[in-house]
Amino acid sequence: MGANELNMQRENEEEILQIIRSRNSPKIIKDKLEDYHENDIASILPKLSVKERESLYRLLENDLLADIMEHLEEEESTVYLQEMDPRKAAEVLEQMEPDEAVDLLKKTDSPAKKAWMELMSDEARAALRSLASYAEDTIGSRMTTNFVTLTSTLSIKDAMSSIIDQAAAHDNISSIYVLDENGVFYGEIDLKDLIIARQGTNLADIIVTAYPYVYADEKIDDCLETIKEYSEESIPVLSEDNHILGVITAQDVVEVVDDEMGEDYAKLAGLSDEEDLNEPLGRSIQKRLPWLILLLFLGMCVSSVVSLFEAVVAQLTVVMIFQSLILDMSGNVGTQSLAVTIRVLMDEHLTGRQKAHLVFKESRVGFLNGIFLGILAFGGIGVYLMAFKHLPAGSAFAISGCIGIALVLAMLISAIVGTVIPMFFKQIGVDPAVASGPLITTVTDMVGVVTYYGMAWLFLIQILHMG
Repeated sequence: MGANELNMQRENEEEILQIIRSRNSPKIIKDKLEDYHENDIASILPKLSVKERESLYRLLENDLLADIMEHLEEEESTVYLQEMDPRKAAEVLEQMEPDEAVDLLKKTDSPAKKAWMELMSDEARAALRSLASYAEDTIGSRMTTNFVTLTSTLSIKDAMSSIIDQAAAHDNISSIYVLDENGVFYGEIDLKDLIIARQGTNLADIIVTAYPYVYADEKIDDCLETIKEYSEESIPVLSEDNHILGVITAQDVVEVVDDEMGEDYAKLAGLSDEEDLNEPLGRSIQKRLPWLILLLFLGMCVSSVVSLFEAVVAQLTVVMIFQSLILDMSGNVGTQSLAVTIRVLMDEHLTGRQKAHLVFKESRVGFLNGIFLGILAFGGIGVYLMAFKHLPAGSAFAISGCIGIALVLAMLISAIVGTVIPMFFKQIGVDPAVASGPLITTVTDMVGVVTYYGMAWLFLIQILHMG
């Protein structure tokens, strides 16, 4: 958010606070608040006292309150709903987008949840329970029932009348979904095309039958790329018998992508899912500790490998100075390749040839970057050893040359490792983000240690006899 936008938001918040705290009549306050965006109203709720919020709940219509709740985190919404009269809270939940209401109800442990459900209409309660029955990783858990439909046999005039009737209950009318006489999904009509259609036009002539759709029980990961490719405002979600159960909107897709990125980021750190500020301390420790224990033992393995090169360190103590350089660069390359590979593996239709191409590409990137950095290391470290360690030019550049070659090899191998490891875990059915993230750093450390000290032993001690 830019500085201008931030200032405008603050100004809006101040104005809203002044309106709510004014001595105007409820009618005037309500009318003035309707000129502001729901997100701005939502942002001032924490700044109000409980009494002020309770007055606000009485002033605003349920549909506006529902929109405000949708701009809040589930924990915040739960607090504010509990401040309302239970019947009012139930009505607000009914007005919320069904998928948003389901998320809130799933995540809250409020003792009032049972009362809210009981006070809802039978239709709303059934719709929420239907959505709640879908697993979190399926499209059905993200869909909303806010959509309009037409029957393919209607005339243009009757179709317009039907849309007008449905618009009172559903505001998502830009895309209109058409069903055949058996209720099976037939296609889509853009509202604009329906409005400008002439009276004698056949409805079938403006139906797009090649319109994308997904099934409610499909995994989100499996069809996310397809949904993004079509860039439609909403896509119908079908049952197994091809009846429309709901739609997934562009906003839902943005939220899904954001959640997926957050989850993958957490997994790369070795966490099962994202943490937030409200998560209990014990839960955070429980999620992190198992991976840290595993990495402790892997780190001990790396230390054991280092101990194999004690003779190298004893004879050439100067090489210890540059160990962290090799380890850091190999680790960085491995992490970069891992990030690229995780993103590419989101495509479930990736062929074996494409995977081989990715490995080849990442190895070339690691190798060429290694050559460039190796040349810099050769010159820079050679000069450093001459100027500050007072080594002869031959010895200084022999050591820097060894470091440069080790850097090239370590970066090449780390790039391959960072690409192949997540592919391996994906192949055996293990989430590559969870399994690869904690291992890559340790594995690339092992690669760096073996490469660096191995080159020092072979090149400096065995060949040049510098020990």
